[in-house]
Amino acid sequence: MAADTPAGLSPRGPVVVAGATGFVGWALARFLSSDYRVIGLSRMPPRTDAGNRIEWRSCDLFSLQQCEAALDGASRAFYLVHSMWPSARFTQGNFEDMDLICADNFARAAAKAGVKQIVYLGGLIPDEPDLSPHLRSRLEVEETLGSWGVSVTALRAGIVIGPFGSSYRIFRTLVERVPVIPCPAWTRSLTQPVALDDVLALLRYCLDHPAPRNRDFDIGSPDVMSYRELIERTARIMDLKRTFIDVPFSGTLWCRWWLSRVTGAPREMVSPLLESVRHSMVARDRGFQKAAGVPGIPFEAAVRAALSSERAAGREDRPPADQRSGRRMIHQNDVRSVQRMPLPAGLTARQVAERYSDWLPGIFRTFVRADVDGGKNVRFRPVFSRTSLLDLAFFAERSGLADRQVFIIAGGLLARRVAARSSGRPRLEFREVLRREVLLVAIHDYHPTLPWYVYNCTQALLHLWVMRSFARHLSELAQGPICR
Repeated sequence: MAADTPAGLSPRGPVVVAGATGFVGWALARFLSSDYRVIGLSRMPPRTDAGNRIEWRSCDLFSLQQCEAALDGASRAFYLVHSMWPSARFTQGNFEDMDLICADNFARAAAKAGVKQIVYLGGLIPDEPDLSPHLRSRLEVEETLGSWGVSVTALRAGIVIGPFGSSYRIFRTLVERVPVIPCPAWTRSLTQPVALDDVLALLRYCLDHPAPRNRDFDIGSPDVMSYRELIERTARIMDLKRTFIDVPFSGTLWCRWWLSRVTGAPREMVSPLLESVRHSMVARDRGFQKAAGVPGIPFEAAVRAALSSERAAGREDRPPADQRSGRRMIHQNDVRSVQRMPLPAGLTARQVAERYSDWLPGIFRTFVRADVDGGKNVRFRPVFSRTSLLDLAFFAERSGLADRQVFIIAGGLLARRVAARSSGRPRLEFREVLRREVLLVAIHDYHPTLPWYVYNCTQALLHLWVMRSFARHLSELAQGPICR
């Protein structure tokens, strides 16, 4: 911040931190709150935040409408969100596609609110063609955040070393609990961790020195090491004698189960991280850190500081997301399903949604009919009855742009009536992403009436079959000429 700006004030409006109850977001919101008006976003904001001037707003990033309300009046924003946790009781789809929807909603809302800059903390990207799904997702999020005209500064980092950090805690807990540590082939990959304090300083630097266009920068500590060396050095710091044994295979499948059991980390987080460690992730150029005056805290100093902070911390110092027990996001009997499909050249999401309505009656012939009226509304019913199984009402108010079309799940025997949620009504949406090459078809906030074990074996599988059949239909369309 400029020297003549009084503390606590920002001449460019409030700063939004998305993911403010997570490890980095919690630390960043508190770090900035003495000099900026900080708005923290989370699906489940903390009830209090004693001693910190943070304005909390509830925001489900899967809801575009709620993102728009949360970003209203903001001038700059940090995006510190990764969707590896389940976001509903029943989740159908890949975390990469969940990440895309959240990032696209945030970017659309930021553009509408007039946000001038988004700062994103992603991952180091190796110069290799076959990236893991986790690293591909980081790149897709980075691209999507900048797809609506808001300038994006992306900091790409490896393991962040700090108190209560998720990745750091996995290897720290492993060293604490296991006297004989097997070392598969992936432990020879290189990594370049970075201290949380350095990350906070560099994020703040981005805020004070906004880039006029989309930029990305690699960041890290001065230390490059293998994952095995990282674990060995951590054991020495903790004064623990450990035996390390090489095993002659990658062991990703058994490692994800074993690491989850040993460290207590959820498999939803361990699996994508382990898929990425086969890559060596090292900063290509740390010139940005030199310009920012943040040369980097050495690895061992960062680990010692993190251990000391965790020992001294009270419950209020832990990130709110870390304080919650169990699966944090599963708190309602709802369904989220996201399916990725090719978007044929020349077609928009609006045209695909219209084709979907035309295509549906042909796929249901024996037991179920899909009736479509002139207003694009769809009713599923048994062939022998007029009773509605599921009603899809076209939501024209939220389908003004051709790149996103929304249908409300309005009723029927298979849809449970629930109180209105702040994140929005149960809905089906068609959305263009990634340079209009990809279509996402998603169901949000749907509450089925069938018992869960029956739903999982029947309706959920039927929906997946319909989506895959429609994806094949779109692929066939992509093979031939398409007219608008």
